Amino acid sequence: MSLPAAWSPGSRRRLFVVLLVLLVAFAAGVSDADAQHAPTASKSAATPDRARYDVTLRADADGGHWTGRQRVSLRNASARPLREVYLRLWGNGEDKCGTPGAPLPPVTVTHVEGGTPGPLSVDCTALRISLPRPLARGARTSLAFDVSLTVPGRNARFGREGAFRFLGNALPVLAVHDAEGWHLDPYVALGESFYALTSDFRVRLDHPSALKVPATGLTRTRPGRPGRTVTLSVADRVRDFAWAAGPFRTAAQTTPGGVRVRSYWAPGTSAEGVRLNRTDAVAAVDRFGREFGRYPYGELDLVMTPGFGGGMEYPGLVLLGTTEEGSAVVHEVAHQWWYGIVGNDEYAAPWLDESFAQYANARFYGWETRDCWSDVSWPDDDAALTASMAYWSRHRGEYHLVYTAGPCALADLERTLGAATMARLLERYAHEHRYGVSTTADFKKAAQAMTDVDLTPFWKAHRIR
Repeated sequence: MSLPAAWSPGSRRRLFVVLLVLLVAFAAGVSDADAQHAPTASKSAATPDRARYDVTLRADADGGHWTGRQRVSLRNASARPLREVYLRLWGNGEDKCGTPGAPLPPVTVTHVEGGTPGPLSVDCTALRISLPRPLARGARTSLAFDVSLTVPGRNARFGREGAFRFLGNALPVLAVHDAEGWHLDPYVALGESFYALTSDFRVRLDHPSALKVPATGLTRTRPGRPGRTVTLSVADRVRDFAWAAGPFRTAAQTTPGGVRVRSYWAPGTSAEGVRLNRTDAVAAVDRFGREFGRYPYGELDLVMTPGFGGGMEYPGLVLLGTTEEGSAVVHEVAHQWWYGIVGNDEYAAPWLDESFAQYANARFYGWETRDCWSDVSWPDDDAALTASMAYWSRHRGEYHLVYTAGPCALADLERTLGAATMARLLERYAHEHRYGVSTTADFKKAAQAMTDVDLTPFWKAHRIR
């Protein structure tokens, strides 16, 4: 892949590491103060509003299979009554409806209460559940169902590496309904398809005591039956819930800003890489908290192995392939704000999280960006930085533009507005969209409000449409 030629050798080398681990991954597959921040969603009347998930799961001997019960409570915030809801079974995205050796998909839902399930659709990643009666605006309802999760044999965000299991996008979550209707986009291995509103999770994970289980949220453990441990997690206002399991080595430290950073790494992971990740994550979570608003989740887990294909972000937890040069840890920490706290539809507008996270990453390391366009080449005149995953899936070789042209554009915007104004813009924008959903139109409007200069030519020149 090509790199911005004008960046310094050190910054270009670090950028290469960050982009390589990210693109390899894609190719391979609250407090009272927080309660005062009402979500701001441009897609009006998005639902489910402040859903709550109560989950109890039990693992087998090696953490490769989890079974249990899940209950979901939701409120209809849309203008019209809801006659159905959809569950997204994203864990089926790679295997779709099963393979010859595994006739069932990795994620199955059975014994549904509170509604009537229909057939699986969208390659077995969407399950329609008809409600017994229309759910009026402002009313709540709940569903309950059995869930079975079988971790696939690949090294991926929902997969495994040796004795270690990764359960990212494994838990069924509610699809979003807004003014555009139900969002039932297909799964993409290149990048993400995910779009979710913030919800509260209460999760109980029963597992063999030999396994450490890092997870989204504030966690604690207690003894279970002989030879087993129960990990309990509480996570408020998060868009997803992920965990891992394995015989990890562990360490923990608290940042000066009060965030607990827990490190989990597999034996064989580079000791220097683990050290670099921990150091950079501690610095980044406090810095981004000052720049974009306080990190609200109390705890951040780093899950590091030598062979994981890049990095993958989840609320309060990141999965990292780690070498002696570290990993994309700062980029993934930045995602705690750009996707996690400030949400977006990752299928419709992936630049809103990936470009913003990479811009934050570049600022953290102090990369020189004045001529970062020198190696950027657009595939055609119709290509846009703001394209959806439908476009990038057809132009897989150009998806790196979200990570290269995107932060370049934001760096140019900083020079156009001035560094101090850009900082105020991002702080204000993150505050106004905290726990909500942002769009490209929202960001353009917010940026224009910071200056008397007409930014229309800027958006056109940078293909921000």
